[in-house]
Amino acid sequence: MADFEPVRFMHGDVALQGTIARPQADNGGTVMMFPGATGPAKSFHAAMRELADCGYLVIGMDMYGIGADLSTPQAAGQHFMALMEQPDVLRDRVVALFEAVCDLRDVDAKRVAAIGYCFGGKCVLELARSGAAVASVSSYHGLLTTHAPARKGEVSAEIAVWSGGRDPYAPAADLDALRAELDAAQASYQITLFSRAQHSFTDPDHDGVAEGIAYDPKAHRIAWAGTLAMLSEMIG
Repeated sequence: MADFEPVRFMHGDVALQGTIARPQADNGGTVMMFPGATGPAKSFHAAMRELADCGYLVIGMDMYGIGADLSTPQAAGQHFMALMEQPDVLRDRVVALFEAVCDLRDVDAKRVAAIGYCFGGKCVLELARSGAAVASVSSYHGLLTTHAPARKGEVSAEIAVWSGGRDPYAPAADLDALRAELDAAQASYQITLFSRAQHSFTDPDHDGVAEGIAYDPKAHRIAWAGTLAMLSEMIG
């Protein structure tokens, strides 16, 4: 089982601290993982360990900064809303983190993928929209809207979106808009809709915390299997 070690990044004057799970047998690929709005919990760390056991260097990302209060959903929500109200800063921060990861000694910049949950799903989609040279992004029950749609011919990432048909935070209209956006950008993408799944369907830690949020083990297993296949195809 992989242990975690801290890693620090900077975005302007904001210090960010992520965590690294190193593989015992490194296959050369790196996976950036972005948690939901309330920060990483048990299931997030379990996914990091599983990917490390598959041979990937896995880095859990911090979007809020060292010392951010994540002690309650309400406290974490203040940091989340601050970034949502500054979409240019959000995208710049995701790109800065990607570039910093690519500069790490043990990272092959051509073999970096990104996975995100909920708010993190928005983060990885913003990374793809930016035109950054990330190999693939996988968004789980992510927030789908954007302030700056992808531009034609500029998206290099392979995109996978896993969404729930009963997710109040990613309604059908947002999914339709994303599909139209990615078609217009001539991006390579896959969208999978689990018709009965709600928000956070991959996350047992948040099962039932609010209306419209529920864990769905079947959808989780299928989405995770697809993600492992995507990683194998895109970064080895």
